[in-house]
Amino acid sequence: MEGLRERKKGQTRRRISEVAIGLFVKRGFEHVTIAEVAAAAEVSVNTIYNYFESKEDLVLPPDEASPQRLADIVRQRRPGESAASAVLARLREEVRGRERRVGLSAGFGRVLEMMQAAPTLTARLEDLGRQMTDALAVVLAEETDAHKDDPLPRAVAWHIGCLHALVLAEIGRRTAAGESPDAIAEAVLELLDVVGGLLGERVLGFAVREE
Repeated sequence: MEGLRERKKGQTRRRISEVAIGLFVKRGFEHVTIAEVAAAAEVSVNTIYNYFESKEDLVLPPDEASPQRLADIVRQRRPGESAASAVLARLREEVRGRERRVGLSAGFGRVLEMMQAAPTLTARLEDLGRQMTDALAVVLAEETDAHKDDPLPRAVAWHIGCLHALVLAEIGRRTAAGESPDAIAEAVLELLDVVGGLLGERVLGFAVREE
């Protein structure tokens, strides 16, 4: 029963988000109210707030746009894998899978256009990037037993955060230009190969998980 209940919650959450994004794309994020989303999704306003703390969460749900994204990838890396290598591998996997998480799902172009026109969403994305890098720096410092004044974990986190931001920006730029997800994926995979070669051993070899 618990599993069924959680599945139903997940279905409701996805349906509300999909309805909301459809309205936002059609009319603009700032021109749609939570009450209108609730009416279109055939739920109450209270139900929406049970699933989403804010209007922005309808577009950027915490489980998909989490400040812990990079830190979690590094925490889950395999033995013998470094922090940067783990993030590179995950990005390649998500790009190859045309995943929504990196903006490669069908129809994302119109969603991106809507997001870029909404100041609160663009600000949220910028702040999210900073939070991801900060959270990653904490994990790297903890796992390498770095002194609190050691700048190396923060520097490596910055490189990885910039890599992540570059990939998303490239996907966004090519999406806005009207390229297909397949063409974008091919170009971004090439970009990841180039960036991986530029990082250098100091970054690529930092925080390797012990066997």
